[in-house]
Amino acid sequence: MSSGFSSETVRAERTRILSALLDDTHRLAALALEAMRAEIPAYAARDRAFHDDVRDQVVRHYRTTLAVLLEDRAPTAGDIGFTRAAAMRRARAGIALADYINAFRVGLQVFWDSVVERAGDSPAGHEAALTLAAPIMTYCDVASTYAANAYMECQQYAAAAAAGESRDLLETLLAGNAPSRGGQLATAHAYGLDPGTSAPLLVVVAILLGPQASGAKEGTADLRPVPAGVAGGAGAHHAACAAIARAAGNGTNVLAAVRQAEIVAVPVLGPGGDAVELCARLQRVRESLLAEGIVAAVGVSTVVLGTADIPCAYREARTALEFLPEDGGIAALPEITPFQYLALRADDTARHLVDPRITALLAEDRARGGVLTATIRAFADADLNLRASAERLQIHPNTAQYRLRRIQERTGCNLRRIDDLMELLVAIALYDSLATWHQCGP
Repeated sequence: MSSGFSSETVRAERTRILSALLDDTHRLAALALEAMRAEIPAYAARDRAFHDDVRDQVVRHYRTTLAVLLEDRAPTAGDIGFTRAAAMRRARAGIALADYINAFRVGLQVFWDSVVERAGDSPAGHEAALTLAAPIMTYCDVASTYAANAYMECQQYAAAAAAGESRDLLETLLAGNAPSRGGQLATAHAYGLDPGTSAPLLVVVAILLGPQASGAKEGTADLRPVPAGVAGGAGAHHAACAAIARAAGNGTNVLAAVRQAEIVAVPVLGPGGDAVELCARLQRVRESLLAEGIVAAVGVSTVVLGTADIPCAYREARTALEFLPEDGGIAALPEITPFQYLALRADDTARHLVDPRITALLAEDRARGGVLTATIRAFADADLNLRASAERLQIHPNTAQYRLRRIQERTGCNLRRIDDLMELLVAIALYDSLATWHQCGP
Protein backbone atom coordinates (compact mmCIF):
# COMPACT_ATOMS: atom_id res chain seq x y z
CA MET A 1 0.00 0.00 0.00
CA SER A 2 1.26 3.47 -0.81
CA SER A 3 0.51 4.61 2.75
CA GLY A 4 2.88 2.02 4.17
CA PHE A 5 0.20 0.41 6.34
CA SER A 6 -0.45 -3.31 6.00
CA SER A 7 -3.86 -4.53 4.95
CA GLU A 8 -4.26 -6.16 8.34
CA THR A 9 -3.67 -2.83 10.07
CA VAL A 10 -6.21 -1.02 7.91
CA ARG A 11 -8.71 -3.84 8.31
CA ALA A 12 -8.30 -3.71 12.09
CA GLU A 13 -8.92 0.04 12.05
CA ARG A 14 -12.02 -0.46 9.89
CA THR A 15 -13.36 -3.00 12.32
CA ARG A 16 -12.66 -0.69 15.24
CA ILE A 17 -14.48 2.22 13.62
CA LEU A 18 -17.48 0.17 12.51
CA SER A 19 -17.82 -1.62 15.85
CA ALA A 20 -17.82 1.71 17.68
CA LEU A 21 -20.53 3.03 15.38
CA LEU A 22 -22.58 -0.15 15.83
CA ASP A 23 -22.78 0.59 19.55
CA ASP A 24 -23.88 4.16 18.85
CA THR A 25 -26.62 3.82 16.18
CA HIS A 26 -29.45 5.24 18.31
CA ARG A 27 -27.55 8.42 19.10
CA LEU A 28 -26.47 8.81 15.47
CA ALA A 29 -30.06 8.30 14.30
CA ALA A 30 -31.22 11.03 16.67
CA LEU A 31 -28.58 13.37 15.22
CA ALA A 32 -29.67 12.47 11.70
CA LEU A 33 -33.31 13.21 12.55
CA GLU A 34 -32.41 16.62 13.94
CA ALA A 35 -30.41 17.39 10.80
CA MET A 36 -33.34 16.35 8.59
CA ARG A 37 -35.72 18.55 10.56
CA ALA A 38 -33.31 21.47 10.22
CA GLU A 39 -32.76 21.06 6.48
CA ILE A 40 -36.09 19.70 5.22
CA PRO A 41 -39.17 21.80 6.12
CA ALA A 42 -41.56 18.98 5.16
CA TYR A 43 -39.96 16.79 7.82
CA ALA A 44 -39.85 19.54 10.44
CA ALA A 45 -43.60 20.12 10.07
CA ARG A 46 -44.52 16.53 10.95
CA ASP A 47 -45.69 15.14 14.28
CA ARG A 48 -43.86 13.02 16.82
CA ALA A 49 -45.13 9.72 15.42
CA PHE A 50 -43.66 10.59 12.03
CA HIS A 51 -40.32 11.57 13.58
CA ASP A 52 -40.21 8.35 15.62
CA ASP A 53 -40.78 6.37 12.43
CA VAL A 54 -37.98 8.25 10.65
CA ARG A 55 -35.58 7.67 13.52
CA ASP A 56 -36.37 3.95 13.58
CA GLN A 57 -35.73 3.72 9.85
CA VAL A 58 -32.41 5.52 10.20
CA VAL A 59 -31.36 3.06 12.91
CA ARG A 60 -32.19 0.15 10.61
CA HIS A 61 -30.28 1.69 7.73
CA TYR A 62 -27.23 2.42 9.88
CA ARG A 63 -27.18 -1.10 11.28
CA THR A 64 -27.63 -2.62 7.83
CA THR A 65 -24.86 -0.44 6.43
CA LEU A 66 -22.53 -1.48 9.25
CA ALA A 67 -23.37 -5.17 8.78
CA VAL A 68 -22.61 -4.96 5.04
CA LEU A 69 -19.33 -3.10 5.72
CA LEU A 70 -18.22 -5.51 8.44
CA GLU A 71 -18.90 -8.44 6.11
CA ASP A 72 -17.15 -6.57 3.28
CA ARG A 73 -19.83 -7.30 0.66
CA ALA A 74 -22.31 -5.51 -1.57
CA PRO A 75 -25.83 -4.83 -0.27
CA THR A 76 -28.64 -7.04 -1.56
CA ALA A 77 -32.37 -6.54 -1.99
CA GLY A 78 -32.87 -8.73 1.06
CA ASP A 79 -30.78 -6.34 3.16
CA ILE A 80 -32.84 -3.29 2.28
CA GLY A 81 -36.29 -4.85 1.77
CA PHE A 82 -37.58 -3.04 4.87
CA THR A 83 -37.23 0.22 2.91
CA ARG A 84 -40.30 -0.51 0.76
CA ALA A 85 -42.83 -0.16 3.57
CA ALA A 86 -41.23 3.07 4.78
CA ALA A 87 -41.17 4.53 1.26
CA MET A 88 -44.87 3.80 0.89
CA ARG A 89 -45.60 5.43 4.23
CA ARG A 90 -43.76 8.57 3.11
CA ALA A 91 -45.68 8.62 -0.18
CA ARG A 92 -49.03 8.22 1.58
CA ALA A 93 -48.04 10.95 4.05
CA GLY A 94 -47.55 13.36 1.15
CA ILE A 95 -43.77 13.70 1.46
CA ALA A 96 -42.35 14.77 -1.89
CA LEU A 97 -39.93 12.34 -3.50
CA ALA A 98 -37.25 15.05 -3.61
CA ASP A 99 -37.57 15.54 0.16
CA TYR A 100 -37.50 11.80 0.76
CA ILE A 101 -34.29 11.35 -1.23
CA ASN A 102 -32.82 14.44 0.44
CA ALA A 103 -33.37 12.70 3.79
CA PHE A 104 -31.15 9.87 2.56
CA ARG A 105 -28.44 12.42 1.74
CA VAL A 106 -28.67 14.00 5.18
CA GLY A 107 -28.52 10.59 6.85
CA LEU A 108 -25.46 9.67 4.79
CA GLN A 109 -23.71 12.90 5.75
CA VAL A 110 -24.27 12.27 9.47
CA PHE A 111 -23.02 8.71 9.10
CA TRP A 112 -19.89 9.76 7.20
CA ASP A 113 -19.09 12.53 9.71
CA SER A 114 -19.28 9.90 12.44
CA VAL A 115 -16.91 7.60 10.52
CA VAL A 116 -14.38 10.44 10.24
CA GLU A 117 -14.80 11.29 13.92
CA ARG A 118 -14.26 7.67 14.98
CA ALA A 119 -11.23 7.35 12.72
CA GLY A 120 -9.40 9.72 15.03
CA ASP A 121 -6.13 11.47 14.29
CA SER A 122 -4.03 8.45 13.45
CA PRO A 123 -2.88 7.98 9.85
CA ALA A 124 -4.06 4.38 9.95
CA GLY A 125 -7.50 5.52 11.02
CA HIS A 126 -7.62 8.04 8.18
CA GLU A 127 -6.62 5.33 5.72
CA ALA A 128 -9.33 3.01 7.04
CA ALA A 129 -11.94 5.78 6.74
CA LEU A 130 -10.97 6.38 3.11
CA THR A 131 -11.49 2.70 2.29
CA LEU A 132 -14.99 2.95 3.72
CA ALA A 133 -16.08 5.92 1.56
CA ALA A 134 -16.85 3.97 -1.63
CA PRO A 135 -18.84 1.11 -0.02
CA ILE A 136 -20.83 3.61 2.08
CA MET A 137 -21.76 5.51 -1.10
CA THR A 138 -22.66 2.24 -2.80
CA TYR A 139 -25.04 1.32 0.01
CA CYS A 140 -26.67 4.76 -0.08
CA ASP A 141 -27.11 4.62 -3.86
CA VAL A 142 -28.62 1.13 -3.78
CA ALA A 143 -30.91 1.86 -0.83
CA SER A 144 -32.11 5.26 -2.10
CA THR A 145 -32.79 3.86 -5.59
CA TYR A 146 -34.74 0.96 -4.11
CA ALA A 147 -36.69 3.35 -1.88
CA ALA A 148 -37.40 5.76 -4.77
CA ASN A 149 -38.75 2.92 -6.90
CA ALA A 150 -40.98 1.74 -4.05
CA TYR A 151 -42.17 5.34 -3.54
CA MET A 152 -43.06 5.72 -7.22
CA GLU A 153 -44.84 2.36 -7.26
CA CYS A 154 -46.94 3.51 -4.31
CA GLN A 155 -47.79 6.79 -6.02
CA GLN A 156 -48.70 5.03 -9.25
CA TYR A 157 -50.87 2.55 -7.39
CA ALA A 158 -52.58 5.32 -5.45
CA ALA A 159 -53.18 7.31 -8.64
CA ALA A 160 -54.57 4.26 -10.42
CA ALA A 161 -56.78 3.39 -7.46
CA ALA A 162 -58.03 6.96 -7.16
CA ALA A 163 -58.72 7.13 -10.89
CA GLY A 164 -60.57 3.82 -10.73
CA GLU A 165 -62.65 4.93 -7.76
CA SER A 166 -63.42 8.23 -9.49
CA ARG A 167 -64.51 6.49 -12.69
CA ASP A 168 -66.67 4.04 -10.73
CA LEU A 169 -68.32 6.87 -8.80
CA LEU A 170 -68.87 8.86 -12.00
CA GLU A 171 -70.53 5.90 -13.71
CA THR A 172 -72.77 5.39 -10.68
CA LEU A 173 -73.87 9.03 -10.68
CA LEU A 174 -74.38 9.18 -14.44
CA ALA A 175 -76.60 6.11 -14.17
CA GLY A 176 -78.81 8.04 -11.75
CA ASN A 177 -77.77 6.01 -8.71
CA ALA A 178 -76.32 7.16 -5.42
CA PRO A 179 -73.33 5.57 -3.66
CA SER A 180 -74.52 3.96 -0.46
CA ARG A 181 -71.43 2.56 1.29
CA GLY A 182 -67.78 1.67 1.07
CA GLY A 183 -65.15 3.34 -1.08
CA GLN A 184 -67.60 5.04 -3.43
CA LEU A 185 -69.35 6.79 -0.57
CA ALA A 186 -66.02 7.99 0.82
CA THR A 187 -64.97 9.17 -2.63
CA ALA A 188 -68.27 11.02 -3.09
CA HIS A 189 -67.75 12.74 0.25
CA ALA A 190 -64.24 13.82 -0.79
CA TYR A 191 -65.71 15.52 -3.87
CA GLY A 192 -68.64 17.16 -2.04
CA LEU A 193 -71.12 14.86 -3.80
CA ASP A 194 -72.81 13.30 -0.79
CA PRO A 195 -76.13 11.57 -1.56
CA GLY A 196 -79.07 13.79 -0.79
CA THR A 197 -77.06 16.99 -1.00
CA SER A 198 -78.69 20.00 -2.62
CA ALA A 199 -75.39 21.72 -3.38
CA PRO A 200 -75.32 23.56 -6.72
CA LEU A 201 -73.22 21.74 -9.29
CA LEU A 202 -72.87 21.31 -13.03
CA VAL A 203 -71.34 18.87 -15.47
CA VAL A 204 -68.51 19.60 -17.88
CA VAL A 205 -67.92 17.34 -20.88
CA ALA A 206 -64.83 17.75 -23.03
CA ILE A 207 -63.83 15.98 -26.22
CA LEU A 208 -60.33 16.25 -27.63
CA LEU A 209 -59.97 16.82 -31.35
CA GLY A 210 -57.06 16.13 -33.62
CA PRO A 211 -55.52 14.21 -36.51
CA GLN A 212 -54.76 11.24 -34.23
CA ALA A 213 -58.43 10.34 -34.32
CA SER A 214 -58.26 8.95 -37.83
CA GLY A 215 -54.59 8.41 -38.38
CA ALA A 216 -54.43 11.49 -40.58
CA LYS A 217 -51.00 12.75 -41.51
CA GLU A 218 -49.54 15.66 -39.61
CA GLY A 219 -50.69 18.98 -40.99
CA THR A 220 -54.12 17.79 -42.13
CA ALA A 221 -57.28 19.37 -40.79
CA ASP A 222 -59.07 16.24 -39.54
CA LEU A 223 -60.44 17.26 -36.14
CA ARG A 224 -62.61 14.34 -35.18
CA PRO A 225 -62.64 13.14 -31.53
CA VAL A 226 -59.43 11.47 -30.36
CA PRO A 227 -60.06 8.15 -28.56
CA ALA A 228 -58.26 7.99 -25.22
CA GLY A 229 -56.73 4.66 -26.11
CA VAL A 230 -54.83 5.64 -29.27
CA ALA A 231 -51.13 6.33 -29.20
CA GLY A 232 -50.63 9.78 -27.71
CA GLY A 233 -54.34 10.08 -26.97
CA ALA A 234 -54.19 8.74 -23.41
CA GLY A 235 -51.55 11.25 -22.29
CA ALA A 236 -53.44 14.17 -23.81
CA HIS A 237 -56.72 13.05 -22.25
CA HIS A 238 -55.26 12.69 -18.78
CA ALA A 239 -53.41 16.00 -19.05
CA ALA A 240 -56.62 17.75 -20.13
CA CYS A 241 -58.61 15.97 -17.42
CA ALA A 242 -56.23 17.15 -14.72
CA ALA A 243 -56.24 20.71 -16.08
CA ILE A 244 -60.05 20.84 -16.23
CA ALA A 245 -60.34 19.44 -12.70
CA ARG A 246 -57.93 22.07 -11.34
CA ALA A 247 -59.72 24.93 -13.12
CA ALA A 248 -63.22 23.74 -12.25
CA GLY A 249 -62.31 23.17 -8.62
CA ASN A 250 -60.48 26.46 -8.08
CA GLY A 251 -58.75 24.96 -5.05
CA THR A 252 -61.31 22.28 -4.20
CA ASN A 253 -61.48 18.62 -5.20
CA VAL A 254 -63.45 17.93 -8.39
CA LEU A 255 -64.69 14.57 -9.60
CA ALA A 256 -63.19 14.18 -13.07
CA ALA A 257 -62.43 11.12 -15.17
CA VAL A 258 -61.68 10.00 -18.70
CA ARG A 259 -64.50 7.96 -20.22
CA GLN A 260 -63.45 6.46 -23.55
CA ALA A 261 -63.31 9.46 -25.93
CA GLU A 262 -64.55 12.08 -23.47
CA ILE A 263 -63.61 13.79 -20.23
CA VAL A 264 -66.35 14.35 -17.65
CA ALA A 265 -66.04 16.62 -14.61
CA VAL A 266 -68.65 17.37 -11.93
CA PRO A 267 -67.62 20.55 -10.07
CA VAL A 268 -69.61 21.56 -7.00
CA LEU A 269 -69.99 25.33 -6.91
CA GLY A 270 -70.42 25.55 -3.17
CA PRO A 271 -71.61 28.64 -1.26
CA GLY A 272 -71.23 31.72 -3.40
CA GLY A 273 -70.04 29.67 -6.37
CA ASP A 274 -70.17 31.44 -9.70
CA ALA A 275 -70.85 29.39 -12.84
CA VAL A 276 -69.81 32.28 -15.07
CA GLU A 277 -66.43 32.56 -13.35
CA LEU A 278 -65.97 28.79 -13.66
CA CYS A 279 -66.69 29.13 -17.37
CA ALA A 280 -64.02 31.80 -17.67
CA ARG A 281 -61.48 29.53 -15.96
CA LEU A 282 -62.36 26.70 -18.33
CA GLN A 283 -61.85 29.04 -21.27
CA ARG A 284 -58.36 29.85 -20.01
CA VAL A 285 -57.63 26.15 -19.62
CA ARG A 286 -58.75 25.47 -23.18
CA GLU A 287 -56.45 28.21 -24.44
CA SER A 288 -53.50 26.82 -22.48
CA LEU A 289 -54.17 23.33 -23.83
CA LEU A 290 -54.38 24.75 -27.34
CA ALA A 291 -50.92 26.26 -26.87
CA GLU A 292 -49.71 22.71 -26.11
CA GLY A 293 -51.28 21.38 -29.29
CA ILE A 294 -54.33 19.89 -27.54
CA VAL A 295 -57.59 20.97 -29.21
CA ALA A 296 -60.71 20.62 -27.08
CA ALA A 297 -64.45 21.04 -27.45
CA VAL A 298 -66.05 21.72 -24.07
CA GLY A 299 -69.72 21.67 -23.13
CA VAL A 300 -71.00 23.02 -19.81
CA SER A 301 -74.44 22.19 -18.40
CA THR A 302 -76.80 24.45 -16.50
CA VAL A 303 -76.51 24.56 -12.72
CA VAL A 304 -78.47 21.79 -11.01
CA LEU A 305 -79.09 21.10 -7.33
CA GLY A 306 -77.87 17.78 -6.02
CA THR A 307 -76.48 14.56 -7.43
CA ALA A 308 -79.87 13.26 -8.57
CA ASP A 309 -79.81 15.69 -11.51
CA ILE A 310 -76.32 14.76 -12.71
CA PRO A 311 -77.64 12.51 -15.56
CA CYS A 312 -79.75 15.39 -16.87
CA ALA A 313 -76.84 17.82 -16.56
CA TYR A 314 -74.60 15.39 -18.43
CA ARG A 315 -77.10 15.26 -21.32
CA GLU A 316 -77.19 19.06 -21.34
CA ALA A 317 -73.40 19.30 -21.56
CA ARG A 318 -73.37 16.76 -24.40
CA THR A 319 -76.06 18.77 -26.19
CA ALA A 320 -74.05 21.96 -25.76
CA LEU A 321 -71.17 20.32 -27.63
CA GLU A 322 -73.41 20.16 -30.69
CA PHE A 323 -73.35 23.96 -30.87
CA LEU A 324 -69.59 24.04 -31.46
CA PRO A 325 -67.78 24.10 -34.79
CA GLU A 326 -65.33 21.44 -35.92
CA ASP A 327 -62.34 23.23 -34.41
CA GLY A 328 -63.75 23.13 -30.88
CA GLY A 329 -64.43 25.88 -28.38
CA ILE A 330 -66.58 26.19 -25.26
CA ALA A 331 -70.37 26.11 -25.22
CA ALA A 332 -71.60 27.06 -21.75
CA LEU A 333 -75.34 26.92 -21.09
CA PRO A 334 -75.14 29.15 -17.97
CA GLU A 335 -74.07 31.93 -20.34
CA ILE A 336 -77.17 31.94 -22.56
CA THR A 337 -80.87 32.70 -22.20
CA PRO A 338 -83.69 30.23 -22.92
CA PHE A 339 -84.47 32.28 -26.03
CA GLN A 340 -80.91 31.91 -27.31
CA TYR A 341 -80.95 28.21 -26.50
CA LEU A 342 -84.12 27.67 -28.53
CA ALA A 343 -82.54 29.51 -31.44
CA LEU A 344 -79.42 27.36 -31.22
CA ARG A 345 -81.54 24.21 -31.26
CA ALA A 346 -83.63 25.36 -34.22
CA ASP A 347 -83.47 23.38 -37.46
CA ASP A 348 -83.39 24.61 -41.04
CA THR A 349 -87.18 24.73 -41.18
CA ALA A 350 -87.25 27.46 -38.53
CA ARG A 351 -84.81 29.52 -40.59
CA HIS A 352 -86.84 28.96 -43.75
CA LEU A 353 -89.87 30.41 -41.97
CA VAL A 354 -88.14 33.77 -41.60
CA ASP A 355 -89.38 36.38 -44.08
CA PRO A 356 -86.83 36.53 -46.95
CA ARG A 357 -86.79 40.32 -46.67
CA ILE A 358 -85.56 40.03 -43.06
CA THR A 359 -82.96 37.43 -43.99
CA ALA A 360 -81.65 39.67 -46.77
CA LEU A 361 -81.46 42.69 -44.46
CA LEU A 362 -79.57 40.78 -41.74
CA ALA A 363 -77.07 39.36 -44.23
CA GLU A 364 -76.41 42.75 -45.77
CA ASP A 365 -76.25 44.46 -42.36
CA ARG A 366 -73.73 41.94 -41.00
CA ALA A 367 -71.50 42.56 -44.00
CA ARG A 368 -71.64 46.29 -43.21
CA GLY A 369 -70.88 45.98 -39.51
CA GLY A 370 -74.26 45.13 -37.96
CA VAL A 371 -75.49 48.67 -37.27
CA LEU A 372 -79.17 47.94 -37.92
CA THR A 373 -79.09 44.69 -35.96
CA ALA A 374 -77.59 46.53 -32.99
CA THR A 375 -80.34 49.15 -33.28
CA ILE A 376 -83.09 46.52 -33.15
CA ARG A 377 -81.55 44.97 -30.04
CA ALA A 378 -81.03 48.30 -28.33
CA PHE A 379 -84.65 49.33 -29.06
CA ALA A 380 -85.92 46.08 -27.51
CA ASP A 381 -83.58 46.38 -24.49
CA ALA A 382 -84.81 49.95 -23.92
CA ASP A 383 -88.46 48.77 -23.81
CA LEU A 384 -89.23 50.54 -27.13
CA ASN A 385 -87.97 53.88 -25.79
CA LEU A 386 -86.32 55.68 -28.72
CA ARG A 387 -84.28 58.13 -26.64
CA ALA A 388 -83.01 55.41 -24.26
CA SER A 389 -82.02 53.19 -27.17
CA ALA A 390 -80.15 56.10 -28.77
CA GLU A 391 -78.25 56.63 -25.52
CA ARG A 392 -77.31 52.94 -25.46
CA LEU A 393 -75.97 53.23 -28.97
CA GLN A 394 -74.37 56.62 -28.27
CA ILE A 395 -76.12 58.21 -31.27
CA HIS A 396 -78.59 61.07 -31.76
CA PRO A 397 -82.30 60.12 -31.42
CA ASN A 398 -82.86 61.34 -34.98
CA THR A 399 -80.26 58.83 -36.19
CA ALA A 400 -82.00 56.06 -34.27
CA GLN A 401 -85.34 57.11 -35.76
CA TYR A 402 -83.84 57.04 -39.27
CA ARG A 403 -82.51 53.53 -38.73
CA LEU A 404 -85.88 52.24 -37.50
CA ARG A 405 -87.55 53.72 -40.58
CA ARG A 406 -85.04 52.00 -42.87
CA ILE A 407 -85.67 48.66 -41.15
CA GLN A 408 -89.43 49.05 -41.61
CA GLU A 409 -89.01 49.99 -45.27
CA ARG A 410 -86.77 46.98 -45.98
CA THR A 411 -88.68 44.34 -44.01
CA GLY A 412 -92.23 45.63 -43.64
CA CYS A 413 -91.88 45.28 -39.85
CA ASN A 414 -92.96 48.04 -37.49
CA LEU A 415 -90.69 47.78 -34.44
CA ARG A 416 -93.36 49.33 -32.21
CA ARG A 417 -95.59 46.30 -32.80
CA ILE A 418 -94.67 43.42 -30.45
CA ASP A 419 -95.30 40.72 -33.05
CA ASP A 420 -93.08 42.42 -35.63
CA LEU A 421 -90.33 43.10 -33.06
CA MET A 422 -90.41 39.47 -31.90
CA GLU A 423 -90.14 38.25 -35.49
CA LEU A 424 -87.05 40.39 -35.99
CA LEU A 425 -85.47 39.25 -32.69
CA VAL A 426 -86.14 35.60 -33.52
CA ALA A 427 -84.62 36.06 -36.96
CA ILE A 428 -81.53 37.69 -35.43
CA ALA A 429 -81.18 34.86 -32.91
CA LEU A 430 -81.50 32.24 -35.64
CA TYR A 431 -78.96 34.08 -37.75
CA ASP A 432 -76.56 34.35 -34.81
CA SER A 433 -76.92 30.63 -34.08
CA LEU A 434 -75.08 29.95 -37.31
CA ALA A 435 -72.03 31.80 -36.01
CA THR A 436 -69.17 30.05 -34.22
CA TRP A 437 -68.89 29.90 -30.42
CA HIS A 438 -65.40 31.17 -29.75
CA GLN A 439 -65.78 31.68 -26.02
CA CYS A 440 -68.11 31.00 -23.12
CA GLY A 441 -71.54 32.04 -24.30
CA PRO A 442 -72.70 32.96 -27.80
